Amino acid sequence: MTPNDLFHVIEADRAHVWHHLTQHKMFETSDPRIIVEGKGVHVWDAAGRRFLDAVSGGVWTVNVGYGRTSIADAVRDQLVRLPYFAGAAGSVPGALFAQRLLEKMPGLSRVYYSNSGSEANEKVFKMVRQISATHHGGGKSKILFRERDYHGTTLGTLAACGQPERAALYGPLPEGFVQVPHCLEYRAQWEGPDYGSRAADAIEEVILREGPDTIGLLCLEPVTAGGGVITPPEGYWPRVQEICRKYDILLHIDEVVCGLGRTGKWFGYQNYGVQPDFVTLAKGLASGYAAISCTVTTEAVFERFKDAADPMALFRDISTFGGCTSGPAAALENMRIIEEEGLLDNTRRMGARLAANLRALMDRHEVIGDVRGIGLFQGAELVADRRTKQPVEERLAQRVVAECAAEGVIIGVTNRSLPGMNNTLCLSPPLIVTAGDIDTITDAIDTALTRVFG
Repeated sequence: MTPNDLFHVIEADRAHVWHHLTQHKMFETSDPRIIVEGKGVHVWDAAGRRFLDAVSGGVWTVNVGYGRTSIADAVRDQLVRLPYFAGAAGSVPGALFAQRLLEKMPGLSRVYYSNSGSEANEKVFKMVRQISATHHGGGKSKILFRERDYHGTTLGTLAACGQPERAALYGPLPEGFVQVPHCLEYRAQWEGPDYGSRAADAIEEVILREGPDTIGLLCLEPVTAGGGVITPPEGYWPRVQEICRKYDILLHIDEVVCGLGRTGKWFGYQNYGVQPDFVTLAKGLASGYAAISCTVTTEAVFERFKDAADPMALFRDISTFGGCTSGPAAALENMRIIEEEGLLDNTRRMGARLAANLRALMDRHEVIGDVRGIGLFQGAELVADRRTKQPVEERLAQRVVAECAAEGVIIGVTNRSLPGMNNTLCLSPPLIVTAGDIDTITDAIDTALTRVFG
């Protein structure tokens, strides 16, 4: 594009586009960021500046990197053949991807297509409510969610949001959603050993308080993402599984961020030996090359919606763009790339390097209070005082992000989500990163921390 073309794009954007999570007042005196191209782990903006993208598209999405012509070709070929047909009928890529996906998910057998993580999670909530109405006489309709977890932007998923600043201003929200405590050991709510089991037991305490016969679902992220990259403590997940089975509560694991390799396994829950009843997927499912999400469940759940004698028994739901064929076509090729290029192994190796580099930064910078994560999904929590664990102000964490960008690296940070706790740097580079890329990321953070905190 010529400079004149880019000027026109910037002015059109400023005049007409409403950006996500952005205060537009600043665009009265500065230009909006326009990303014009991506290749591998790098993107370029309208000014020609190159950035190493350490957050996979800003929101944990472009898992296999930019410029994948084979995915684009798969999408193009499918769009010419058949771009869309309503999800009441099947499609070739929809059937084939469901089969390939479920090969990686033993114990699960059905895939319901939609077009975003929020929508995929909303489908689970609707399924549970319908099961409650048809099989429990309206009982077991409550949905448990965890403090600091996030599940989407619809009113239903905001009702299940453990990040108060995201849900603020959008009430009244749907009823029947109940919060359970977080499991961040660095900010433990209880003293003593076996924090993981204790954090899980806190879920049982909520169940007993609410009444087991009122609760139908427990919805959790395998690793809390936007709430601060919280890896579950030892003993947590086995106890959670035990509690769900004890009280006949369906277990829903939200893999929208972790799914398709981010943690070094196909799915985050597979690191912890649990067997969910629902798994939801989006983001990295097609690495952002097409819109797709999946609500995956068991045959036992699916069977509850089969009753030819009852016209209301079927799942009375539709997702218009769940009928797009480009999503599963892209996802099939995305999965092939992850397998054939050994990206799960690369994720484990480069994730270990990223974690080690962050721990080395922690030795040099008192402002890093904790480093945590798994695979290419790492976080560094910034504190004003290591002894008291007082969080740094959100504006200072944001300055670190800005200084990294000045060094040519885009990183993430918790923001406008958790009152007083928006202080964790978030790193999730594409699964194709090299050792040199990892070092570039942490060198930029090193420089940024020195500039902001000395």
